Amino acid sequence: MRTSPPGSTCVTDEAVARIDPLWRSWAGAHGGHVAAAALTAVRERAVGQGRPLRALTAHFLAPVDTRPLRLSLTGPRAGRRASTCLFTAHQGGAAVLAGSALFGPGHPGPSYDGRTFPQVPGPADCVPLDLPSGLVAFARQVEVRPATEALPLAGGELAELLAWVRFTDGRPLDEAAVVTLTDVLPPALFARWRTPRPVPTAELTIHFADTLDAGALADWALVRIRTEQAGSGWAVDDSEVWSADGRMLALARQARVVQDAPAEDASSPSATAALQETS
Repeated sequence: MRTSPPGSTCVTDEAVARIDPLWRSWAGAHGGHVAAAALTAVRERAVGQGRPLRALTAHFLAPVDTRPLRLSLTGPRAGRRASTCLFTAHQGGAAVLAGSALFGPGHPGPSYDGRTFPQVPGPADCVPLDLPSGLVAFARQVEVRPATEALPLAGGELAELLAWVRFTDGRPLDEAAVVTLTDVLPPALFARWRTPRPVPTAELTIHFADTLDAGALADWALVRIRTEQAGSGWAVDDSEVWSADGRMLALARQARVVQDAPAEDASSPSATAALQETS
């Protein structure tokens, strides 16, 4: 690791994150996958496994493709209980992602749970939803089972979706997997719409509970996403990720850009029907 100039409390380094081509979305790689890949590179290169992740912020500056992400790292800037690493990721010489990751060990303190686990049927009692891979290519990488009657593109009243989700490759629920899950459901506005349109993430901030301090979990997670406000071509989405046994894993908020529906999607009922049908 290269040190910064004398008198500076930071160190700088470089890392490379790999983007899985299977996690393609509308105009590029899935935002949650990109943020998770950057986090993995930051931890492996600059932080190690000693401190749990407490918060991750990612600003998406441009669509990310399948080329390696080359990260410039600054940090970790260590405090008494936390360390922060800043990162900027480039592809083809252009910045496409910027953000920060906050790490800190646990210590004795009061406990409080301000959000109760949703009372919904378990995954075995919920019907799988077939997300059309032609619309969102990464859909084959996850199994989604809606836990309520709200479905994407069903024209409902509330901008909220709640579903059980697990990865089809059986990966554990570690920090990177939970980052991906905060952004894995369709935008919550899809619960109100009947026509799909791109709603890319411009900024994503995730705060982690202490559930993963003892290690990764397995199998299903319950994910809820809802739109808190939308207007002027922007939307604010909140999401929650819970373990199957009812423990909070992470809370996230993202700023999204609401784009016009592409002509080929707006005129084709097949994508809408596919999102509404279950198997």
